Amino acid sequence: MTEVCVLHDLLQIVKEKRYMVLDAVQGVHPEPKQYLQFLALKKSLNNAANILLNGADRLRSAQTDVTRGRQNSDFHIELLRLRQNWRLKKVGNIILGDLSYRTAGSSFKHTGIFEVTKADEGQAGPNALSVPGNMSPMSPIQQNRPTSSLKVTVPAELEGSAYIFVCIRKDEENICNTRVQGLPFVARDGHWQQKLECAQNVLFCKELFSQLAREAVSLQPPIPHLVVGNQITSTIFPGIHLLIALCHSDTDGQKKKIGPGSISTGSGTSITGAVGGASGGTTIGLSKTNHDEVLEHSLHQLLHRTFLSSANQPLPQPVYGPVGVPKKRRIAGPEGVDRNQLLQATKSETILEQIIRQAQHNFLRLRTMYVIDQLALELKDPLIISHWNLFNSPTQSCVRINIVTQGYDSVLRTTLVIQVFEKTLKCICCDGKVMTLSFEPQELRNLLFCQISQHNVASVQCFARYMGWTVLTSENSLGVGSVEPLGNSSAVVLASPTGNKTLAVRSSPTKGVTVFVSSSPRNDFYPSAVVNDRRWENLGGAWHEVRLERMEGRNFLNKIELLMASLTAQA
Repeated sequence: MTEVCVLHDLLQIVKEKRYMVLDAVQGVHPEPKQYLQFLALKKSLNNAANILLNGADRLRSAQTDVTRGRQNSDFHIELLRLRQNWRLKKVGNIILGDLSYRTAGSSFKHTGIFEVTKADEGQAGPNALSVPGNMSPMSPIQQNRPTSSLKVTVPAELEGSAYIFVCIRKDEENICNTRVQGLPFVARDGHWQQKLECAQNVLFCKELFSQLAREAVSLQPPIPHLVVGNQITSTIFPGIHLLIALCHSDTDGQKKKIGPGSISTGSGTSITGAVGGASGGTTIGLSKTNHDEVLEHSLHQLLHRTFLSSANQPLPQPVYGPVGVPKKRRIAGPEGVDRNQLLQATKSETILEQIIRQAQHNFLRLRTMYVIDQLALELKDPLIISHWNLFNSPTQSCVRINIVTQGYDSVLRTTLVIQVFEKTLKCICCDGKVMTLSFEPQELRNLLFCQISQHNVASVQCFARYMGWTVLTSENSLGVGSVEPLGNSSAVVLASPTGNKTLAVRSSPTKGVTVFVSSSPRNDFYPSAVVNDRRWENLGGAWHEVRLERMEGRNFLNKIELLMASLTAQA
């Protein structure tokens, strides 16, 4: 308090200059010496500064004593928090922890051991005060607060961050290439919770990739899987490959090998070397947008499910029976299960097989969506509307397609349902027909063209009832005329209310819609010796094609409406 009062008085005198000087009464005033006054003022300021520095030293020493008293209590509190989330054990004078998933059913050989120590005193002083030499004593004091009183040391191979890169690529692109991808940077002196979570994630990704690599080598598909370094390549369709890669970024300033043909840098970037990439040393880089987060999440779920199934073994019945026998095998004898059913119960898919099935379904679903959208953009008449089901399984999706004519939605709506599986499409048409298509997009495109052709004929047939016309004949698979390269033509023949006009509509999946009109009585009827009765002139005359492109109307059904109205008015 004394130092503060002295400083206040000194600053007030310097600023306001309220001080009194006693001079003797004399005739001649001596000349004042400015240099002596300046030295006196400097000495006063130096004394005040020394008083403040001494007070700051006493405050710093007092704070250091309090911090040393708290350090041990903070260490034990954080150690208690660490034990609540992580497995710890004391070996001699060392505290060790476990990052592995062995208690959850993992069989990975990596130990995942980390060491817990007390942070250094220079780093652990939570309120270490420092006054730089070039800083004024009146400047605010900087405080260097550490993140924790604990120091966690993880193995060098588990430092940094990692993730599983999953993408679907075509055959034209390079399967193995150079890739520079930024990864989340984890500071070496970060909080112990974040550091342990990142290390456990690296261990999990390594275990997942190791499991996938073992399965890829053991499986024998028609096209063998390719395992090169930290990359697994599987063929899901002809010319379509599934690429699974392990990307690991170390936090060191030095580069670290993570597999043949790949390195990772300390700046938080992973560089995958070219293995059989483009010729001439040039490679094409992958972008983050190619990464499929859904398949990566599915891989994590599948490995967690494997842990759960291996950790939670069913109890033996009776108690002296073998451990791990599922319920289906226990009741196989009493239920009379044959050998084939028993073999089916014991079979289980590997993680790689399941993710390949999901990748096949994902790719086929995207291809189906692309074909439907492109066809909807190409064709404006009729309209194609698709509704994808929100609730789908990883290997099955469903889409409902509505084919309607703009402005005539209530006349007819052609609906078909397409179920997307791993390698096939199951189409259920509105007439109950069920067709199975392959993964080729042209088959789906041909089916939609055939459905559009049948929709045009069916819409004309339904609209004729509103106009009072009579349907004489209708056929979805027309056997007359030229052979269609795709599907079959559909046709319908209509008669006007008075019967003097006949309208024929033929729809082809490839050639489009053709309309013909005939009139009766015939204008070119001439009686002869054989046919001389006038009633035969009521037969339909020659068919004349209608040029729809020159007619007014916004779509095909609107033109048919105008044509029917015109023919009825002529009658």
